[in-house]
Amino acid sequence: MNTKLPYALLVGAAVIIFILSCMLLSRGRRSPSCESQPDTVEKTGSVSQSLVFADLTPEEMAQVVRYLQGNLGVQLVDASRAKPSDNCIASVDLQVPAKAEVLRFLDGGGARPAREALAVLYFGNQPDPNVTEYVVGPLPTPAYHRDVTVQKYGAKVPYHRRPMLGCEYKQVGAFLETVAFAAAPTFLQEVLEYDSTNVAFQTTAPHGFRSGDRKSWFILFQNVSGFFLHPVGLEVLVDHSSLDVSRWVVSRVFYNGQYYRDMVQLESAYVQGRISVEKVKKAPRDGDFSSMKPRAPLAALFPLQYEPQGPRYSIRNNLVLFQAWRFAFGMSVSTGLRLFDIRHKGERVAYEISVQEALSVYGSNCPGGMSTRYMDGSFGLGRYTSPLVRGVDCPYLATYLDVHYLANSQVPRITKNALCIFEQNLGSPLRRHYSNLQSLYYGGLVNSALVVRSIATVGNYDYVWDFIFYQNGAIEGKVQATGYPSSSFLHGDGLRYGNRLWEHTLGMIRTHSINYKVDLDVGGLKNSLVAHDMAFEMARAPWSPEQQIERPRLTKKVLDTEDQAAFRLQSKMPRYIYFAANSKNKWGHQRGYRIQITSFAGEHIPEASSMERAISWARYQLAVTRRKEEEPTSTSIYNQNDPWTPTITFADFINNETITNEDLVAWITTGFLHIPHSEDIPNTVTVGNSVGFLLRPYNYYDLDPSIYSHDGVFFTNEQDLMACEINPLACLPKTASCLPNFPPFTYDGFQNM
Repeated sequence: MNTKLPYALLVGAAVIIFILSCMLLSRGRRSPSCESQPDTVEKTGSVSQSLVFADLTPEEMAQVVRYLQGNLGVQLVDASRAKPSDNCIASVDLQVPAKAEVLRFLDGGGARPAREALAVLYFGNQPDPNVTEYVVGPLPTPAYHRDVTVQKYGAKVPYHRRPMLGCEYKQVGAFLETVAFAAAPTFLQEVLEYDSTNVAFQTTAPHGFRSGDRKSWFILFQNVSGFFLHPVGLEVLVDHSSLDVSRWVVSRVFYNGQYYRDMVQLESAYVQGRISVEKVKKAPRDGDFSSMKPRAPLAALFPLQYEPQGPRYSIRNNLVLFQAWRFAFGMSVSTGLRLFDIRHKGERVAYEISVQEALSVYGSNCPGGMSTRYMDGSFGLGRYTSPLVRGVDCPYLATYLDVHYLANSQVPRITKNALCIFEQNLGSPLRRHYSNLQSLYYGGLVNSALVVRSIATVGNYDYVWDFIFYQNGAIEGKVQATGYPSSSFLHGDGLRYGNRLWEHTLGMIRTHSINYKVDLDVGGLKNSLVAHDMAFEMARAPWSPEQQIERPRLTKKVLDTEDQAAFRLQSKMPRYIYFAANSKNKWGHQRGYRIQITSFAGEHIPEASSMERAISWARYQLAVTRRKEEEPTSTSIYNQNDPWTPTITFADFINNETITNEDLVAWITTGFLHIPHSEDIPNTVTVGNSVGFLLRPYNYYDLDPSIYSHDGVFFTNEQDLMACEINPLACLPKTASCLPNFPPFTYDGFQNM
């Protein structure tokens, strides 16, 4: 026996006893719980005023539905089970009042605008099927409705432009399973081992090549976790343009690089041995390589953020207060997160900042992939806002808010924890300086900002939407992309269109373009657009005339018209471009807010394309137009299914009108090119896939407003650095040594699916 072993055991036991003793003693000195400071007090009137932008309540939605059911004189079927030949309510959302009315109410003591809803109805059961939009009001007790379709779009909306309802997808799925697949039983059984449960479908859009088409490619995948990465090589083109479901037909079939007239011809070719079969290995239910289940055991907990004295922001209904910031928020069914009446230090800097559209254009040598141009607003960026997971999607102690919506059903629905709001220490200084010349001192300010976040999961993609408010008066709009990359079946020259991600999986190349509306009101309603940049000039040195100096100088230009203010996607844009007020700061400069864009966008679809006008907003990295009530959005939910005759064409907004001293809107497009690669397995990370814009004060203030922040730190070599009144950081062991109150983890994301 090793004589050293007993001594080693004794030492080990002593160490364990010491650790346990320390734990028991520390429990006896348990830190107190963190206590919240009193909430920021806001005038009741301000809270009440923000409600002019508030989302509809479930009760208001239900009242609108009851009113329409009783006052239109037609039978309305619940959209969750409607056939194309039925009438139904597709969605109900807030009708945002006209800006002039709202400003009279907010600033001029005028009457509160009527609270109204916008209802989108599908009328399939009438001689002239169409989509009609009604404004219904006043809420909460509706007494009138008016058809605003022609007023908004200049004509009726043809029925074929309607976004697909969830039940239409189910009806197409039932058609494929019961009608189309019945024509090819041998192929499906022997090649796909089809049993009606082991395949999943993904649709494409737009649906065809010309106005009136409603033909969709449905791509088949193995029905496993992360099915987007498990194509089986079969794609089916379904013509579902008829309002009679029994008249739907298969228009074309694609399998492993070959096209067939229909499933009957595919079956015949297979039985006769005229098909090149590429049998895909059956994946386990968890998807194997596509599973997001961690491959490592649990270890030390990741860092957490907490607020030693409670949140420094407050939320009252839809009003958020944070330091010098104040704004209202809401969630549109189609476009998602939006902000209104954004004020800094009591002064409005923007009337509206909102997401408009998320576009993705795919490339592939398979028909579904090559024809895909998703306009996600048509599917519903707000409707598909997903429940947030506490501690991952947002900090654990963030404030989580529910969102109510009515879409694809006549019953209001709720998304629990759909929004989160939190203050975040970004881990770096907002500004700082260490002086070791002349005088010795340190001055700095922690970069702590307020974040408002939602995450929309539209099919395979997850978009993380952030609006961030900094202490220096800057606002950031940011989107991070994650989720699964869409894939095609790898065959032939597939590697021209992406990278191989697995045995039969082609990660398709795609571009992502995001459009925002930014209605800045800098120092008032009327603004001009000014560009500052630089140029080098040659000058002789005054003290040595025989020598030349190249020096940068400031260039200035007022952009007078909409045409001058429309900057094509890849064109050179002035590096400083800002909305200028009619007022000046202390130093005689026009007060302004600068627009700074971060983008890695791919090429825009060629303008010769028959569908380009439907997405013409993506031509421009920035376009500034005169604000018009009849131009509230850059696109339409109807553009997806009829891009060849777009309901709204953004390019028509730009008609060379003067934009000097006018109410202006900036339409910002940002994006990135995504070429999926092996590190996108199992799914795409947000790192490097973040784009957006900043709105930064530019001579708006006389000095940086963050100098008035309570978070500033300053001390000199002559001061006592350990004195709390000199250096608050020295007292963190006292002021921050509390235990945060972590609420129990809950998640309702799988309820009522």
